[in-house]
Amino acid sequence: MSIEVTELDPWQDADEWDRYVERSDGTNPFFRAAAIRLQAQDTGTTPHLLVGFKGQEAVGIFPIFEFTRGPVTGAFSPAPQSWSCYLGPALLNVDKLKQRKADRRIERFLEGCFDWLETELSPLYTRFVAAEFADVRPFVWNEYDVEPEYTYIVDLEGTENDLLDRFSSDARSNIRNADADAYTIAEGDTDDVERIVDQVAARYENQGRAFHLSPDFARSLHRTLPDGSIRPYVCRVDGEFLGGILVVESETTRYRWQGGVRPDADTTVSTDLAINDLLDWHVMRDGLRDGLEYYDLVGAGVPSINRYKAKFNPRLVTNYVITSGAFGFDLVVDRYRKYR
Repeated sequence: MSIEVTELDPWQDADEWDRYVERSDGTNPFFRAAAIRLQAQDTGTTPHLLVGFKGQEAVGIFPIFEFTRGPVTGAFSPAPQSWSCYLGPALLNVDKLKQRKADRRIERFLEGCFDWLETELSPLYTRFVAAEFADVRPFVWNEYDVEPEYTYIVDLEGTENDLLDRFSSDARSNIRNADADAYTIAEGDTDDVERIVDQVAARYENQGRAFHLSPDFARSLHRTLPDGSIRPYVCRVDGEFLGGILVVESETTRYRWQGGVRPDADTTVSTDLAINDLLDWHVMRDGLRDGLEYYDLVGAGVPSINRYKAKFNPRLVTNYVITSGAFGFDLVVDRYRKYR
């Protein structure tokens, strides 16, 4: 039986789409219809929710963002310059299939998505990030350019002491020797979401780098998505905000989405605490206590940052960036986001 790819409406069919998101192992809160709508609004794109059906059974989902300027169109997942966590295609109901059947189902699902793209959008440029979608061979067979990217993932297993013992000696020392009465780390509120984003934006600005994540978008995600989807972990000393990490949480994984930058130099609080070590430890410890399996540190491509992330003894995991079409279209998108 062939696989038919159908487009759902992110407003009218939101409940149906979210049921598929919840049943897929390769999704996170950014796949939910409400998050898709917010991403589209934030980036000036049009969302398309593709679902592959084998008869009445959903076998795959693929959120696409259409970016059109003048006579040309691009197709993206996640949305261009959105700073969202991973999107791209995700599968349902393939875990128990034998390899030959799984291969055939994945290929037919993606072939249906490719046909839809060509028929409905005919994009000049496409860019997808397949982070939790391992079989990218159909993209290669259809002449997409596939390049590896990397992230670090910490396995949340064993006891808390087991987890901590796997860290580097300096990380263990920073965590174990920190005076528990000198600081508080707790999950904050929507205002703390904005504080974390503002702190990251300031860090990027000081380094002369572009940062497109708006505080309003992050606040809207925190308010709109189900409780626990976006968790702002905040460190305070004497009541003053020093730093934080925005954590995205799926059924199995916590993602280190934003934050964890060096604390502001002009703070009025003097402390020798390793704030980011403590923040990451609390995020991992709480995830372990809640029965989650992984902590994705979201990225392993910057050597200076890798040295920090590697202290938690993570696994190196490969993701894929998939592109096709006109070179330079991404620069058009960048200029649009810069001056929007």
